[in-house]
Amino acid sequence: MEYPRVFVRVKAVVFDSFIQIALIIIIGQLFSISNNIPSFIKASAFILVFIGYEPLLVSSVGGTLGHMIFGLRVLKSSDEQSKIPFYIALPRFLLKWLLGFISLFTVMSEKKGRAIHDLASNSIVIYKS
Repeated sequence: MEYPRVFVRVKAVVFDSFIQIALIIIIGQLFSISNNIPSFIKASAFILVFIGYEPLLVSSVGGTLGHMIFGLRVLKSSDEQSKIPFYIALPRFLLKWLLGFISLFTVMSEKKGRAIHDLASNSIVIYKS
C-alpha cells in the first residue's frame, strides 16, 4: 500500500485552512446582519469552526474536505477500514495544531508515513481506494 507523503498532506491542510477562513467570513457576515446575537454565541461559532472542523469530519466521514480533494482518508492504524472516533480525533487535531509542521518530521522516516499526531492517536492517513 502506498501512503501519502508530506507534500500531499500539506496541500490538504492548506486547502482546509482556506475552507475554514471562508466559513469564518460567512459566519461573520451572517452575524453582522443582527446586532442581537450575544458575544459568547459568536465566539462559540468561531471556536467550533476552528476546533471542530477537522475532528468532526475525520470522525464522521474519515477526513476533511482537503483530505477528500486529495484522495486521503484518516483511519485507525490497527484497522485501516475503520474511522477514528471523535474522542481520538479531537486530541489528534490539538496535537497537530500545537506541534505544527514539527509533527510532520516523522512522515518521511516512518514506514507508513505517519506524523507524530498519527502515532500518538494510533491513526494513519492513506490514499482512498
